[in-house]
Amino acid sequence: MAQATFKPEDQKTQHFNLLSGHSIPAVGLGTWKSGSKADDAVSTAIIEAGYRHIDTAWQYGVQEEVGVALRAVMQAGVKRKDLFITSKLWCTELSPDRVRTAFNNTLQELQLDYLDLYLIHWPFHLQEGASRPPKPGEVLEFDMEGVWREMEKLVEENLIRDIGVCNFTLKKLTKLMDFAQIMSSVCQMEMHPGWKNDKMLEACKNSGIHVTAYSPLGSQGGGGRDLIHDQTVERVAKKLNKTPGQVLVKWALQRGISVIPKSSNPERIRENIQVFGWELPKEDFEALCRIQNQKRVLDGEELSVNKEAGPYRSVADLWDHED
Repeated sequence: MAQATFKPEDQKTQHFNLLSGHSIPAVGLGTWKSGSKADDAVSTAIIEAGYRHIDTAWQYGVQEEVGVALRAVMQAGVKRKDLFITSKLWCTELSPDRVRTAFNNTLQELQLDYLDLYLIHWPFHLQEGASRPPKPGEVLEFDMEGVWREMEKLVEENLIRDIGVCNFTLKKLTKLMDFAQIMSSVCQMEMHPGWKNDKMLEACKNSGIHVTAYSPLGSQGGGGRDLIHDQTVERVAKKLNKTPGQVLVKWALQRGISVIPKSSNPERIRENIQVFGWELPKEDFEALCRIQNQKRVLDGEELSVNKEAGPYRSVADLWDHED
């Protein structure tokens, strides 16, 4: 895939434009598995490192900690309008009658009046308290259109600036686009040189949907790739006098996508956004693109696949048999 044009600017103002006319900061802080350190990580990211994009979700169990940090940084002088805050609607709430309550709970936990971006976290509907893997009957019918209509209402009421999806397939994204009155501004997905997700990236770009990559440094669980210690990544990092993490973040930015690397380590948080003012040379970008794909087993697969009862009897079923 062609290398996107990405002009080096000040890290606090580097953005990508969205369909809505709003913009999303190119580098954000992911808060998955941040635990009790989430408030410190968010404060470090915003105050010390210059991040303006924070990604969280109800399912991460850290929204209250993130909210404490957001309140503190705004009291310290950071303006709400300069922050971009993303959260996600969890699988148990994927029913039209539960969307608003779930969203209001998220706003309360984050101590905010509005969200910049609200995503459908996974495109399947789980019964409250569903097992892992789910028992028969615990994966419910997903009224995608009904849920999306409720999210659109929240946009119309200026409670959310943009809505989008996470972990969608081409088939599910096409279904959504067929009925959406407010288009998905963002599609968030796993993406790194070890899982390039080329088909989804191309489809989103063709539709004007911006892509945000989670796990941009590689996935270290479920058979995924530890790219921080990949030989190609290390070679490029040494050549450019950068960290492996910076090389991986820059690879994503040069594809035209934003990234949300997660970390609770202050040094890593600062390093991961120091990716402006320099470029990966073409030969190094292409070398990273040649790293072999190896998709991991995601949490959503453990949550939804039941080999005996379905409706997803395999990982391939969940991903609509798309490569």
